Amino acid sequence: MIKFHKLYKKQFLPIDINLAWEFFSSPLNLSKITPNYMDFRITSNLPDQMYEGMIITYTVKPFAGLPVNWVTEISHIRKPYFFIDTQLSGPYKLWHHQHIFKEVENGIEMEDIVHYKLPFGIFGNIANSLFVKKQLEGIFNYRKKILSEIFK
Repeated sequence: MIKFHKLYKKQFLPIDINLAWEFFSSPLNLSKITPNYMDFRITSNLPDQMYEGMIITYTVKPFAGLPVNWVTEISHIRKPYFFIDTQLSGPYKLWHHQHIFKEVENGIEMEDIVHYKLPFGIFGNIANSLFVKKQLEGIFNYRKKILSEIFK
C-alpha cells in the first residue's frame, strides 16, 4: 500500500484575490515566508510571471544545516484561483502542493493542501512521525504568522 501524508492549512487574509495572486504566484516571495533557518535560496532564473511548466530550482537546509537541492514544476494554473507545484527532484519521493484562493467577505481564504511521500519506505514513515510532519507544520505555521503581519 502506498502511504501518502497530507498537510492542510487554511488562512483568511484581508486582501483581494488579485493581490493574493500577485504575491503568492511570485516564487521570489517564498523566501519572505520561509523560516530563516531553512536558508531558502532560488537558484534558477525566473521570468516576470509564473506559467504552467515553469521549472524552479532551490537550495534549502531542512536538516542539520545540510543543503538539499529541490526542483519543482508549476504543473497547473488557474489565475487567480489556484496553482499547483510538484517536486521533480528533492527531499521527498512525492510532493504535490495545491495553493487555492477563494474570495470571501472582506478578503480571501487561502488553502494549502500538500500531499507528500517520503523515501525509504517504512523508515520514511517513521521519520514523518518523529520529525518531518512537525517540521512541515512549523514551516506553515510560520508562514501563517508572517502573512498575518504582511497583510494586516
